[in-house]
Amino acid sequence: MIRIAVLGCGRIGAMHAYNISAHPRATLAAVFDINAAAATTVAAKTGAKVLDSVAAVLADATVDAVLIATATDTHADILEACIAAGKPVLCEKPIDLSLARVNACAAKIAGSSVPIQLGFVRRFDPGHRAVRTAIATGDIGELHQVTITSRDPGLAPEAYLKVSGGIFRDMTIHDFDMARFILGEEPVEVSATASRLVAPELMAQLGDYDTLTVTMKTASGKQAIITNSRQSVYGYDQRVEALGTKGMAISENRRPHGMTLHTVDFTDRAEPLLNFFIERYREAFDVEIDAFVDAIEKGIAPEVGFEDGRLALVLAEAALKSVAEGRVVRTSEVG
Repeated sequence: MIRIAVLGCGRIGAMHAYNISAHPRATLAAVFDINAAAATTVAAKTGAKVLDSVAAVLADATVDAVLIATATDTHADILEACIAAGKPVLCEKPIDLSLARVNACAAKIAGSSVPIQLGFVRRFDPGHRAVRTAIATGDIGELHQVTITSRDPGLAPEAYLKVSGGIFRDMTIHDFDMARFILGEEPVEVSATASRLVAPELMAQLGDYDTLTVTMKTASGKQAIITNSRQSVYGYDQRVEALGTKGMAISENRRPHGMTLHTVDFTDRAEPLLNFFIERYREAFDVEIDAFVDAIEKGIAPEVGFEDGRLALVLAEAALKSVAEGRVVRTSEVG
């Protein structure tokens, strides 16, 4: 059993802790949160012990690996400390909001063989992976275009938005990684447009946006189009589409079940979309832990690692530069 400690017991940290405690090849060894009550709540439900600091977690011989779900501005420091302590780490995205800080972190951990996995959970969604497989097996022919739709059901709380780093670094970063994952090539050009339509006054105060479209192109000409919105009144909208010379592969939204109702008054009435990311990607979160345990047990590099996190942030910075300057930006300008 791989003994994993969870740092950060907020919503996503607590979810990870419960998933680990139920995993057949892992156990929840310890938890830590600066809010002791949050850690105590998780510990009471899982039987894990509560430790009083990151240092205590890293010094504990009963901890084999660490999952970082703390505030974003602590990720890089904790990640560096984990690597120095020889503890494999699964770090929630992003590594940091500053590309310069991420690059400094990369330099500091260079040469280490300690496994580092990044929390791009959407890579482990069965539907999204099936799209990638359809491309790899040639089912849709030569890939031409990837379209990614990602829309939240409602605006996040203002307190969260203030520290999120903005929509490109916080929300779209998942889609930048998904685009790289599906394309199989690195985007070299980025063009983005962004608007304040959902909450114009708040977004203006924050210097952020709530509605955006990003178009990217690889060196071979393959395209990826991303659309994001902070408000989708019909539910959590998550779709991936790949168009090729022989056809198209689509990973659709998910619902509680697939039944549709047809009557004299209407057709195709279905259940609402799953509520939000924890529900929508519930299976993917389990597979993500599977992949982390596999990497530790087999001594292999995780499927999605530190460099994937860095390159997603490069695309975010290129998109921000494109919005600010109203032009196509080459990734080499920022990365």
